[in-house]
Amino acid sequence: MWYNTKATALLGIDYPILQGPFGGGLSSVELVATVSNMGGLGGYGAYTLEPQEIYEINRQIRAATDKPYNINLWVSDTDAVNGTVTDEQFKQAQQLFKPYFEEAGIPLPGKPASFASRFENQLQVILDIRPKVFSFMFGMLSADVLEQCRKLGIITVGAATTLEEAVALDASGVDMIIASGFEAGGHRPSFLASAETSVTGTFVLLQLIKEKVKVPVIAAGGIANGRGIAAALTLGADAAQIGTAFLACDESNALPVHKQMLFSKAAERTVLSRAFTGRLGRGLSNRISTELSGKEKQFLPFPLQTTFMSPLRKALIEEEKLNMVFFWGGQIAPLLKHTKAKQLMASLIEETGKF
Repeated sequence: MWYNTKATALLGIDYPILQGPFGGGLSSVELVATVSNMGGLGGYGAYTLEPQEIYEINRQIRAATDKPYNINLWVSDTDAVNGTVTDEQFKQAQQLFKPYFEEAGIPLPGKPASFASRFENQLQVILDIRPKVFSFMFGMLSADVLEQCRKLGIITVGAATTLEEAVALDASGVDMIIASGFEAGGHRPSFLASAETSVTGTFVLLQLIKEKVKVPVIAAGGIANGRGIAAALTLGADAAQIGTAFLACDESNALPVHKQMLFSKAAERTVLSRAFTGRLGRGLSNRISTELSGKEKQFLPFPLQTTFMSPLRKALIEEEKLNMVFFWGGQIAPLLKHTKAKQLMASLIEETGKF
């Protein structure tokens, strides 16, 4: 049967369907549990959480499902040298974004506090709670950490945006690799070259990686229905990871207006931009992403740009000036149909079996 793959055997799931783990507060326990309980692999993006928060989320997930699930972290969670920027760099960003803050009727925020990476502390939590699956982005894990995960029975999954990244992950000893195509919504998790030069499409990337690596490969980006899953499996994928379609479901923690936008005509046009977080990511095109294209050198590094833009985003949403808000979403958004995760999963399973 189509669902008997290396991925389902390794992960202990019924169907090779993975729910993308959304960071930045967009994941929810309910969504993870719904997908896992229906035979897929739910995923929770935890890179913004403090260690104690991850312990608590994990407790809630385990109370909601006894099936396998995935916890996701970012190996590199800051681009700011020594956690901050110079006053001159910050003034440049203030001047660039000043008109938008004025239009929203709010004052320019002060310089963001220095940011210290949380990854090492978060990683210790993963080793403590031992989820069935630990996926990571923006880098690689050390041989020591991978060995610890193996001993604890944790399956490790790394994300690659290029063939070179996949080969490096394979050589490091990960259990599975995500082939993350540029069609995908959210951040581009590149780590060997710039995200701007790491923009291969999902199905090309999948085929390139399958030729060179030994471990199972998960296709991610531009997949939202059974036809897409079947196509990925035909090209050699052992599973498909779906993000935008699950993000648009009622069970995700995205704002209602975010979900509405994913089902609107605005979703027909997406763009890769650094203007909102400092890292390149795909979302629905808007005025700011268009007007500030080419001015990336004046943005703050991740995650300071996120902190800087947070009050503006909040004000714009409250004032319903949605043509300036960046809503995460992939290129496949115009094909979205379902608002309930159970219905989406049932549809994915049924449709894939037809091809």
